[in-house]
Order: sequence, then structure tokens, then C-alpha cells
Amino acid sequence: MKKRILGTSGLEVSAIGFGCMGLNFGYGRALEKQDAMNLIRAAYDRGVTFFDTAEVYGPFTNEELVGEALAAVRDKVAIATKFGFKIDPATGKQMGMDSRPARIREVANASLKRLKTDRIDLFYQHRVDPEVPIEDVAGAVRDLIAEGKVKHFGLSEPGAQTVRRAHAVQPIAAIQNEYSLWTRGPETNGVLQACEELGIGFVPYSPLGKGFLTGAMSKDTKLDPNDFRSILPRFTPEAMKANQALVDLLKRIAERKKATPAQIALAWLMAQKPWIVPIPGTTKLGRLEENLKAADVELTADDLNVIEKAAAAIKVEGERYPPQLMATTGR
Repeated sequence: MKKRILGTSGLEVSAIGFGCMGLNFGYGRALEKQDAMNLIRAAYDRGVTFFDTAEVYGPFTNEELVGEALAAVRDKVAIATKFGFKIDPATGKQMGMDSRPARIREVANASLKRLKTDRIDLFYQHRVDPEVPIEDVAGAVRDLIAEGKVKHFGLSEPGAQTVRRAHAVQPIAAIQNEYSLWTRGPETNGVLQACEELGIGFVPYSPLGKGFLTGAMSKDTKLDPNDFRSILPRFTPEAMKANQALVDLLKRIAERKKATPAQIALAWLMAQKPWIVPIPGTTKLGRLEENLKAADVELTADDLNVIEKAAAAIKVEGERYPPQLMATTGR
């Protein structure tokens, strides 16, 4: 597996990481713990050195399985986790935001135990908390870095000005925002520009459009009621029918390149900047292997021009989140 460095942070990771959320959270049916750990180990065996989790996934259980699965190779991988939500310890229910410095420290200590480690390689604020100045958040993580509990600081779904304010207090290693051929906001909202200017890496989550860009879904796909995609406007039958044009574009390019739509979608992302590291997730070994082979797909300037021109003619239908969740992004 090729390696990439996240901005100027010095944090070197595999060119494609592994998003662990879906192993037991978010998509309905969870894998058995041993099966999930086996898949994480399979990713490592195939060259992945960058694994993404969060306390809220489960909650808590995703960190536990990541920590257990990677314990034997801990010094050879980078683990990213996240803080920022208030979670009811009795029910596990999310109860809004909480990025107060005391809470950040509490989460860091709990995550270290669940991950069976003495340091967190990349500690993201999961969503910007409008009640806590970002300077206070950055300062709290700076203190954890000084103590050796955290190596690098990150933000997820911030606005460009928030990135700049936080970076002035504690240099940011990576921004994690949704980014793919059907979610291109980072190109126009100033976030990618800020990353380039400040030397910050960029980690696209949902780089395969939460599964849609693989070509495995259609307007006839029935989602489990516990699958969070069932509440997303972009996953209504009408929106999926309209957005099939984007999948058809990927299929055309894939046929030319002797690849799959998923591989083209990932290769397109990696071709945008050398400091972009996508983190696709999956529960299937075959899909994992398919995704990782995207690192070897070379898209030429002509390929990229063809994709850009065709994608520009396609209007993506449906917001990526319902209004209450969209309100938590871009702050």
C-alpha cells in the first residue's frame, strides 16, 4: 500500500484508510465482534495503517473492537477517534454537543482505555460546538498533546474560518469532512483552500457516497429501518433514481480503466490532492480488497477532465443530511 502524509503534520498513513463505524454502528445489522476484528486485521494485513473510529459509534463499542483488533500491531498503525457529543451513559443516547475542555479530557482518558493504548494518534472534534469557543477546544487538545496522550489534532465538518481560528492555537493535522463525487462542498466552501494554505491533510469520509457510488444500490433498494441512510434525503427512491446518472458515469470510466465504480470514485478523490486520504468502510472482505486496489488506479489528466465535464452536467438530488443534522456542519 502506498503512503501519504497528512499535510505538513508528519503523520504518515496508508493512502487509503479504513472507516470502522459501519462494522457495528449506523447501517442496521452489526457484524459479530470477532468478524469485525477479523476484518480490521485483514485491512492491516493488506497494508492499511490508518483506522478511524469515535466514542459515539456504538457508543463506545466501536473503539473497543478497534483497540482489541489492533493491540498486537499498535505501534505500526495510526488510530483516529473523536470527541464532542454529550452521551447519556445509561442509554447511550446522544444529547447534543459537549466540547468543554473538561469533557474533552474525560473523553480522551476513556478512549485511551477502550483503545488499549497510551496515546491517540489523531483526536478530532466530531462536530463544532457553538457553545464552546474553538480556541478553548484547540487549547484543551494542545494540553493533551503536551502530556503525550494525543499526537495530532483534527476537526470534523468545520467551516473554513473555524479551521483558521483553531489552527492558530494548535496546528491541525487533518480535517475530516464528507467529500466525494456527489458531495463536493469542500471545493467551494473554503475548507480545501484553507487546508492547502495551512498545510492540513484532508480525510474524506463517505468517499463512496455511503455505498451509493459503488453501483450496488438503486431506487429499488430497501433500507433497514435501523440504517441511518433511511432518514437521508439523498436516499429516497426518487433521489436515487435521479442520482443514478452519477453511478452510470463511474461505470463508463471504470469499464475503460478495467476497474470498478468504487475504485474510480476513490481514485478520483486521491487524484485531487496528494494530502487527501479517503477512509471507506465496509463489512465485507471482498469490498475491502476492491477498495484498497483503488490506490493502484491511475487517472490521467484526460480521465479527470472527462469525469469533471460529465459530472458538471449532473445535478445531484437531495441533501446529504436532514435539516437538523445539516445545521451541525460548516460552523
